[in-house]
Amino acid sequence: MKLILATNNAHKMREIFEILGSDFPEMTTMKQAGLDIDVVEDGDTFQANAIKKAETVLRESGFPAALADDSGLIVDALDGAPGVYSARYAGEGHDDNENNAKLMRDMSGVPRERRTCRFASAVALARTGKETVCVLGTVEGILLPEPRGTNGFGYDPYFYYPPFGKSFAELSAEEKNSVSHRKRALEALQEILRRENA
Repeated sequence: MKLILATNNAHKMREIFEILGSDFPEMTTMKQAGLDIDVVEDGDTFQANAIKKAETVLRESGFPAALADDSGLIVDALDGAPGVYSARYAGEGHDDNENNAKLMRDMSGVPRERRTCRFASAVALARTGKETVCVLGTVEGILLPEPRGTNGFGYDPYFYYPPFGKSFAELSAEEKNSVSHRKRALEALQEILRRENA
């Protein structure tokens, strides 16, 4: 079955193909399919945004299946913020550096034991004639007071992953992909597809 991804991120596509390639050997991005739409992410959960993107791209593309994800950082001491606003935490048009700077200001003086956080990724699969499936993957960490590492993007330099003793920005792409929130969500989706085909 052909699958269109609601992304133009080549790295993300490679990660998805590594896990779901056997289920969807024909995978393409929106750009490759000539689809140029911008879905407004106005849901109050990662799941709501992922479902909206997948269903909109399915409808607009004419493909039999569309996959979308929405992800971000959840900080317990901030009652779940930045959450669905992770990409625009410092406001519209701001970049990773400004988002991180706001996060550090908001977490100023919070002791280590209260700096628990997690990355979450909701992955939604919309298919013609079937109910949309949505799964959530998470990975637990500690929010660092200072950035560490130069790999990754977004909040990675501040996200300390205890099992590896490193921040996400200190991990290789292979290490990060082996434990990432998106990988966990994709594997949960793969298990649902496996049960469907059993």
